[in-house]
Amino acid sequence: MSTENRPIHVAVDRPQSEEPAHPPTMLPPQPEASRSKVCLTPLIDIHEGPEGLILEADLPGASEDGVRIQLEHNVLTLHARVTSPVPEGALPLHEEYHQGDFQRSFILSDEVERERITAEFKNGVLRLTLPKAERAKTRRIEIKS
Repeated sequence: MSTENRPIHVAVDRPQSEEPAHPPTMLPPQPEASRSKVCLTPLIDIHEGPEGLILEADLPGASEDGVRIQLEHNVLTLHARVTSPVPEGALPLHEEYHQGDFQRSFILSDEVERERITAEFKNGVLRLTLPKAERAKTRRIEIKS
C-alpha cells in the first residue's frame, strides 16, 4: 500500500460575465453617481500540503469588514466589497487601476472537511485553509497474522 497522499480536487471557475483582462487606460470623466461598479475575478494561488489546501486570493483595496465567504452545498464563494479610493467631491480624470468588487467561486470535493475551513485576511490577501477530511488522508493498514 502506498503511503503518498492523494490530491484534493477543487474545480476553479470564473464568473460568467467577466470584464476584459485589460481595461482601457483612458476613461472619460464621469460623476460618481453615474459610474457603475464591476465585479472582478481575484487572482488566486492554491497550494497543497499534507494536511490540505491553502488558497490565497489577492483582494487589493478590500478591508476585512468587506470580505464575505459563503459555503453553500459544495460551492465556496468569496466576495469582497471595495470602497472608492477617490476622495469625496473629487472627479477622477485618469484611472489606470480598474476598481470593482471581487467575486470568485470554487466547487469543493468531498475530500475537504467543511467544518474545519478557516480564513485569515492580512494586507489585502485572503488566506483560506481547507483541511483534508479524515477519509481523504492516506493511512497505512497493518496486517495481522
